[in-house]
Amino acid sequence: MTGPGDEVTGPGGEHPDAAADIAAVERANTAYYEAVERGDLDALTSAWLPDEELTVSCVHPGWPVLSGRREVLRSYALIMANTEYIQFFLTDVGVSMTGDTALVTCTENILSGGPAEEGASLGPLVGQLVVATNVFRRTPDGWKLWSHHGSPVLAETGEEEDEDPAP
Repeated sequence: MTGPGDEVTGPGGEHPDAAADIAAVERANTAYYEAVERGDLDALTSAWLPDEELTVSCVHPGWPVLSGRREVLRSYALIMANTEYIQFFLTDVGVSMTGDTALVTCTENILSGGPAEEGASLGPLVGQLVVATNVFRRTPDGWKLWSHHGSPVLAETGEEEDEDPAP
């Protein structure tokens, strides 16, 4: 028998709404990446927590920490203005939750291109691997991004350096 305030869990120990919550977080995460791909700053803006909730933060690969909604959204506006094409293929996606906070980890397999050279339809395309952590908070308007941190995956050369060079 359960009473007020008792937490009800499913057979695996998860909350009965856990699957629905995880699916909602996955949709919010996908919507964030799709907004960046489309260059849709309005959709991207609505993906982030409003300022009055908590201070948002963002780390783009190679960038310093950006804090505050205005600074974070400005960074995306700059990226979108200078990126002709970008597409994310997400792999290794994992979602974990506690209360009203969700953590999404993934690998961003990014294909992007800058402005086209004269006479070309697209600029040169570049591939990059980034590991990302996205933190979401549950709000009355759904799951909103609180923090994004992306770090580049350094390419492995397949060659190990000798610790003791030969004389």
